[in-house]
Amino acid sequence: MKTDLKAKLVQHLLKKKGNEGFTLIELLVVIIIIGILAAIALPAFLNQANRARQTEAQTYVGSVNRAQQAYRLEQPTFATEIPELGLGIQTETKFYEYGKQGVGAGPGETEPVTDGIGSGAITFANPKDVALLGYAGATYLLLDEGGNVTTTAVLCKSEAANDTPDLGVTNAAKDTAKAEATDGDCG
Repeated sequence: MKTDLKAKLVQHLLKKKGNEGFTLIELLVVIIIIGILAAIALPAFLNQANRARQTEAQTYVGSVNRAQQAYRLEQPTFATEIPELGLGIQTETKFYEYGKQGVGAGPGETEPVTDGIGSGAITFANPKDVALLGYAGATYLLLDEGGNVTTTAVLCKSEAANDTPDLGVTNAAKDTAKAEATDGDCG
C-alpha cells in the first residue's frame, strides 16, 4: 500500500509541469497593484522632502529668535544683523535666504520693530523654491502685569507656498504687545 502511494505521488509530480511561470493576467494584476501603491506613496514621499527642507527654516529662525533674546539681555538693543548674534549659521542656504522680507532684500539683516524705540527684531526665512513655505520670527519686549519687561518670541508660518508671512508687532514694550501675521499662522 505504501509503495502504491509513493508510486502515485512520483507519477503525479512527474506529470506536473516544472516551470509554468506566470500567466499574463497574474502579471498585469501585480503591475496594477504596484502602480496603485506608487500613486498613493509618491506624493507623500515628495511632501516629506519639502517638510525636511522647511524644518531647516524653522530651526534657523527659532535659533535667531533665541539668540536675539540673549543678545538683548546683554545689550541695550536687539541685533540688526544675524552675524552679530554669533550663531555661526549661514544667512543663505540652498533653499532659504534669512534676513529681511523678500529674497535678495538684505540677507543677514533683521528688520527692527518700527516703534521708534527699537523694542524688537523680525527675521524672515524667504523660500527660494516655489514649493516651500516661508517663515517669520519676531523677538520683542513685553511688559508683564507686574511692570517687568521681558523678551518674548514668536514663529509664524506662511499659509501658501513661496510666500513669507507679513509679521508685525503692535504695542511693543507694553502689556498689550502682540505679534500678528497676515498670510500666515503664528504659534
